[in-house]
This record gives sequence, C-alpha cells and structure tokens, in this order.
Amino acid sequence: MNLPLSPPNATSRPLYVVGAEGLQAWLAGQPAPVAAWLSGTGFAGGLGDVRLLPGPDGAPAAAVIGHGTAAARRRTRFGLAAAAQLPQGDWHLEGTLTDEERDEAVLGFLLGAYRFTRYRAQTGGGARLKLPEGCERLVALAEGEWLTRDLINTPSADMGPDELEAATAALAARHGAHLSVTRDEALREGFPMIHAVGDGSDRRPRLLDLRWGANGPALTLVGKGVCFDTGGLDLKPAASMLLMKKDMGGAATVLGLAQMIMALNLPIRLRVLIPAVENSVSGRAFRPKDILTSRKGLTVEVNNTDAEGRLVLADALALAAEEASDLTISMATLTGAARVAVGPDLAPFFTDDEAAAAALADAGTEMRDPVWRLPFWEPYEPMIEPGIADLDNAPAGGMAGAITAALFLRRFAGGRYVHFDIYGHQPGDAPGRPKGGAGQGARAILGALPTLLGV
Repeated sequence: MNLPLSPPNATSRPLYVVGAEGLQAWLAGQPAPVAAWLSGTGFAGGLGDVRLLPGPDGAPAAAVIGHGTAAARRRTRFGLAAAAQLPQGDWHLEGTLTDEERDEAVLGFLLGAYRFTRYRAQTGGGARLKLPEGCERLVALAEGEWLTRDLINTPSADMGPDELEAATAALAARHGAHLSVTRDEALREGFPMIHAVGDGSDRRPRLLDLRWGANGPALTLVGKGVCFDTGGLDLKPAASMLLMKKDMGGAATVLGLAQMIMALNLPIRLRVLIPAVENSVSGRAFRPKDILTSRKGLTVEVNNTDAEGRLVLADALALAAEEASDLTISMATLTGAARVAVGPDLAPFFTDDEAAAAALADAGTEMRDPVWRLPFWEPYEPMIEPGIADLDNAPAGGMAGAITAALFLRRFAGGRYVHFDIYGHQPGDAPGRPKGGAGQGARAILGALPTLLGV
C-alpha cells in the first residue's frame, strides 16, 4: 500500500489550518491579496473547507483549510481530511495546532486519500503530505486501515477463503509472523461448526492461525471471515446480498489491527484466528434444525442458516480459550440488530470488564474511532437455550439480536473477553471515510492497549 507521503527532501507547499474563531486575526497577518482572495471567495474557516491560494504565476502556491468551530469539530470526525480537495503535489501543514490537532489532521489526510483502484483508476487525489516529526505512529494506523478497506472492498469472486488466506500469509511474511492453516479432514474433526458452515461451497473452509511476538502479554484477535454469505438454505433476498462481500469485515479489521501492532513492534504476543468460509447453497449445505456439535462440545440447534457467523466464531473462540491469553477480542459483521441500534458510525462492543469498557470508550474518542458499549444482558440467556440442544443459533422473536448473539459467543470464550459487532462499511462519502469498506474499532483497541495490557 502506498500512502500519500512526500519524500523527506521534497519541496512542498504550505497547507494552512485556520479555525473560524481565529480567522480574522490570521487574515490580518496575511498579504492583502491573500486576505482579499479569501474574503472574496467566502472563506469563513468552516471545518474542512479548502481554498487554494494562487501564486504570482496563477498556479496554486498554498492552500487554506478551515478548522471550524469547537462545536463543528465535535460533530465531525476528520474534518481536516483535505487530500481529496488538493491538487497533485507535495504539501506540509502550517498553523498553530496542538499535538492532538496535528495528529488528527495528518491521520485525516492519510485516510481521506484512500482510493480503491484495483478495477478502475479513480479521479482526483495525487496530493502528498510531508510527515511532521513525531507522527510516525500515524503511518502504521493508516496502513492498517488501508489494508482493511482493500480487503473489504474486493469482490467475493476475488476474495474467497483462498485469497483471504493469501492476504494473511502476505501480512505474516511482511512482519516475520508464523501462519498455520487447518483444513479438510482436520477441520472437520477439530472445528466441526466451521466445517459445516463452509462445506456447502466448493471454495473450501479453513481456519487461519497467525502468531507473532515472543514476549509480553498475550492478545488473541478472532475475526469473522465469511467471504460471502448467501444465507445458506435460508437464502437471503437479493437486496440483502448486495453488501455480503463485506461479511469478512471482522477478519479484515483484525488483520488491519494486527498490521498496526506489528508495524509498531508492540511488546505483545499476538495471535490472530480467522475462520475463513463461504456460506453457500448446495447439496452439502447445512440445514435448518440440524444440530451441530461444536469444538467445545456444546451442541447447537440451527434455527437459521443465515446466523452462521456466530457458529464459525464459536469454534475459533473455543480454540482461543484452550490457551491462556490476557485478552481475547472477537470482531464480526454479525447482526443487523447492531446497525438498527447504533447505525453505521458506531462500533458496539460487549464486555464484562468495567476497566476495559472505560478504556475502550476513552480511546475511541481520542482516536476518532467511536465505540459504544452494549450489555451482556444475562436475563436474555434463556433465549439462546432451545431445550433440544445446548444452544440456539437464532432465537425466535427477533428481539435483542445483537445481545443474544454476543451471549452465544460468550459461552465459548475464556478469560477476559470483548466482542465487537461492527458494520465494516461507510454508506456515503464523509471526511476521512470514503464510501465503501471501513475499519471500525481497531484504532480504539490500539489506543486502549496501554490500559488493557500495560504496553
């Protein structure tokens, strides 16, 4: 991935950052033609508003981006994502910015510059930013997010279990990590629910197991890797399949987070588990009312083959629980109920750990990666207990779907556990968040690691 960063010795043009409150004072210190130009074009320092400043030859010599008001900044993440509005060339930040504002501006620029160009050249862009001193960590964050977006945006024809494995192997090779893969008969015997969900497809299921780091606390990330979800025999309507290439968004997000952790060389023993499957329709597909026996030994009645994500995650979480870990986090595009509850911007998470919940909420705000806690509401436990088996993968009634899914997963997790039910998609263009695949929760987790794991 090639982030839009200038070479260190590049000659760059200034990009001034000016807030609405300080605009008049700033204009007073500028040459009269600059002040007249900005006033004449109606520039008021609005958040993200960009104006090019012409030089003596008429070509852009500098640019100004509005920093808005404090109220506007609270409402908009990455209002300084100017990359898409600037002409090609090299730029550097100017203006009186706090370290926090500078970091937001740099990360907003890098995230806003993302384009998915695998199948078609994209117009615009070409602006590069000279990285300010002290912002090297932001490069790792942006690279992780770009990786996540690329994986989610890739159509399922080119991002099946084979390709997801290849992407994981490439990440492992880049950072000297070890990847092992369980497939075929070993998968059937050791991970029966992963095998059952993926067996309906000719693109064979597997479990990816990446390990990195020899010292420090142990962090296990489990990501849902359903590369396409037809719903299985409980077939989705056509409209509901349109975004199902993103049903591996949990896997894409944990790989992006792993990229951040490894690039920053954090003192962590990292493990990433991804059940990579395609939920398809065939004579081998698992059926409604089948009862599956999980890796943990718990039996599960299948009351909807479209609730497959929790099945594959359950076997992976059971494996994770067999080895001591200081923290286990699962991430999945799991339920429509989560989207109804909080919409596409927020990443809801579940945990019984109060300190972890507070750390994630604080880090989400700091990292401009908002998260919101939902409860493991134990009075709903009977809803996932069908009587004929230990567990029900799709309780009737349609209420509290995100919570019952999280309660289901908790039955398989061990130790300190956090579950994220993410959307993984940006419905329309927004500052720093182009329409399409989107990581959620990864930066919040990274920002919380000092509290969560003491690193």
